[in-house]
Amino acid sequence: MNMQLLHDILTCYGPSGSEGRVAGVIARALEGHADSVTTDVMGNLIAVKKGKAGGKRIMFSAHMDHIALAVIDADKNGFLRVCNVGGIYAGEMPYNHVAFGNGVCGVIGADEDVKGDLTVSDLYIDIGAASREEALSMVALGDMCVVMPRVTKLGEHRLSAPAMDDRIACYVLLEAMLALGETDNEIAAVFSVQEEVGLRGATTAAYTINPDMGIAIDVTGTGDVPKAKTKLAVELGKGAAVKIMDRSLICTPAVVERMEKLAREKSIPVQREVLPYGGTDAGAIQKTRGGVPSGAISIPCRYIHSGAETVDLRDVKACIDLTKAFMEHSA
Repeated sequence: MNMQLLHDILTCYGPSGSEGRVAGVIARALEGHADSVTTDVMGNLIAVKKGKAGGKRIMFSAHMDHIALAVIDADKNGFLRVCNVGGIYAGEMPYNHVAFGNGVCGVIGADEDVKGDLTVSDLYIDIGAASREEALSMVALGDMCVVMPRVTKLGEHRLSAPAMDDRIACYVLLEAMLALGETDNEIAAVFSVQEEVGLRGATTAAYTINPDMGIAIDVTGTGDVPKAKTKLAVELGKGAAVKIMDRSLICTPAVVERMEKLAREKSIPVQREVLPYGGTDAGAIQKTRGGVPSGAISIPCRYIHSGAETVDLRDVKACIDLTKAFMEHSA
């Protein structure tokens, strides 16, 4: 695996609606490896590799955007007030370092007189300003910040980063495209935008592409931490997760069966995933036009939507192998 490329993708600034820097890294890596690379009106980066006459058109989608906080005001002492962009768990945010697209950095704090659970409205960001005027000269209303991009190695096989959801899937899809040779199928690799705020990019991309089949690549939760609240069977280090269902879709049985058959034939480690919450771009693809057979390949990930999302590189490799196999052999 190309660890420098993975690092570059993981550390790009790219909140929902501002994914251009991520798209730039991916587009440069794709040069010479696709028949076309285009950006649509929404900002989706779409790489197409043509197949043979009579082959299927298969859309793969991995989203580039990262959950964020958007500035809605500043108080007289220069502390920024924010709203969420995507699924922010307010209780996990205090004392995280954050970065804005213009390079301004800050620290998240929380009102100290809150009774009960924190909400996003209880959070503020300290960017070192002493007044409202100074704060709004450093950032503008509507500017978004993300948890400070960084990559931390944990042991021999594991990596932690704030934007694993879903940059690790972007890396999986990119590596599969880079390794793909001739295929009977036409492959449309979509690096989508605004997934975290409603699967928006995949919705429009799927309508335009009009695929015969759709596959999302995304992270999924695990149940392998002490006293996990949700009893999930997915574990780090046990391979790619083949999704059965989540809150956005019930995967097409034939797609699930094909993934599991390919995994057996190629000796790719896989585990089944049933996720009782969340969703992926596959939920949007499945419902486009008259309906599309759809499924998802998931990367097991601990601590999703936190500043320390953690994956196992052996699972990442299994997801790359399964994605490439599906590109080459899907009937």
